Amino acid sequence: MNEESKVFHSQANFHLTGIIPIAGQSLDFEMPYPDCMLPVASNYTLLEAAVVECAFAGCDTIWIVCNDDIEPIVRYRVGDYIQDPLYFYNTLGPKPSSLKRRIPIFWAPVHPKDRDRRDCLSWSVIYGALTAFKVAARLSTWMIPDKYYVSFPYGIFDPRFLDKKRKLIKTQKNFYVSYHGKTVQDNQYTSFTFGKEEFVQYRRNVRKGTGKYRSVPDSTKRIPVEPLPIEERWSARNFELKDVFQDLDLENATIHEPRQFSNVSSWEQYRDFMKTELAHTIKRPTKDLFKYSEFNRIATDIGE
Repeated sequence: MNEESKVFHSQANFHLTGIIPIAGQSLDFEMPYPDCMLPVASNYTLLEAAVVECAFAGCDTIWIVCNDDIEPIVRYRVGDYIQDPLYFYNTLGPKPSSLKRRIPIFWAPVHPKDRDRRDCLSWSVIYGALTAFKVAARLSTWMIPDKYYVSFPYGIFDPRFLDKKRKLIKTQKNFYVSYHGKTVQDNQYTSFTFGKEEFVQYRRNVRKGTGKYRSVPDSTKRIPVEPLPIEERWSARNFELKDVFQDLDLENATIHEPRQFSNVSSWEQYRDFMKTELAHTIKRPTKDLFKYSEFNRIATDIGE
């Protein structure tokens, strides 16, 4: 990820990319549909809550990392874009309706060579960032992401405070959501940002996992030729968040602790969440802000 040609001057040219990982996560809900489609409110799912969070955080684009076998059903629920809440709720301009800004949503399937090998939830974050970087770099240097904002569907909090934190999020300093002093390095599904240096470190942590073979101790070439037992192969696919997102520099980062936060990665946690005050206050945004919508095809008018 070479970003040396792009120089940061101000937030005007700061590109924040949202990453929502849903591939590689095996939960115990055992539902016939993806776990990210569980409701958190009336007509409001975990995935949609993560998309809304990225919008409030000020993301310029949102990338959802999912396998292509579930992409049709989740895409039909989310659509192609969401309105930027900062512009949507701005009523001070002379013509507020003309100031609305769409945040495009893209879909990135995990590469087939990574399936059942290292496709843990952490790898979905890394692969989503890599895909967003490669696509943006081919279009323009100014579209290359400066930071990546990660929103886990399985961590729920009120995202409305994030629009007031945009100046703190869209900086060279990393931003971490913490709850009771715990962050993503403590296996909490709390949101965070990372850049180029952290990307290299996280990818290196994933590559520490085993493959199909191991080196023979007495071999001089140290070439992996001895097959590993089946249960020891491709250990990275079972990595937890703390195995990849570790050694965070929290002292030199911006940390925010929401008033309420809930992990919903198991049935017990989901039931506990439904008993909280947060579950009774969270609601789906208005349809004018977020509903299933698609971009028109090139050179095609509305209605054709």
